[in-house]
Amino acid sequence: MKYKSIFISDIHLGTKFSQADLLLDFLKKTESENLFLVGDVIDGWAIKRRFRWYQSHSNVVQKILKMAKKGTNVYFITGNHDEFIRPFTPLLLGDSFEVVNEMEYVGVDGKRYLITHGDFFDMVTLTKKWLAIAGDYGYDLLLNINFVLHKIFKFFKIQSKWSLSKYVKDNVKKSVSFINDYEKLLSTHAKKNGYDGVICGHIHKAEKKQISDIKYLNCGDWVESCTAVVETLSGEFEIIYWTKE
Repeated sequence: MKYKSIFISDIHLGTKFSQADLLLDFLKKTESENLFLVGDVIDGWAIKRRFRWYQSHSNVVQKILKMAKKGTNVYFITGNHDEFIRPFTPLLLGDSFEVVNEMEYVGVDGKRYLITHGDFFDMVTLTKKWLAIAGDYGYDLLLNINFVLHKIFKFFKIQSKWSLSKYVKDNVKKSVSFINDYEKLLSTHAKKNGYDGVICGHIHKAEKKQISDIKYLNCGDWVESCTAVVETLSGEFEIIYWTKE
């Protein structure tokens, strides 16, 4: 599958639940002129708590570097979990690998898009980092509960992909309100600065929608949903949900 550009975020390499094998499969079966890593590629927060690094995580890094070496333009937009890289930006690694905090992208149709991880628009992360870290612990707990539940489903041969963390995100009032506010704030910022759209990550919820005059695109994540935003060669934006074949 060939695309003009691929946008992925929230891989969280260095954590137990990063779906690195699935991501590697996705990268092997797709081609693009540009690959955008929209933040939280490496989870520095989790690594500080406990160092976990699997061979599959190294394989993903090696694949991305190989893509850059072969001519794919790779752009790494930093996120809050890999904020340890931010003091060194902008950073150019070779001819085809650039590290920045945010950037502009011009689509096939000539429209301008702001690419940002999105944590700069999360008031909790910006003003109460301790609370954001506590929330990260809570999310990790939900993922562990999911893991146990899926083991139980498998034991009883129950075909279900139900996720407690996804349920909380989609149904708990405060969580839904936070996501709505986040989307509106990002879109308002993009419109104010003359962009036609915004491409982001951060909240682990893949989305493609129109908010006022702004095209809002969220890449989702590679922890649970395994999603990517792609721009086709004809200029259409799509969300891809990648699963085991």
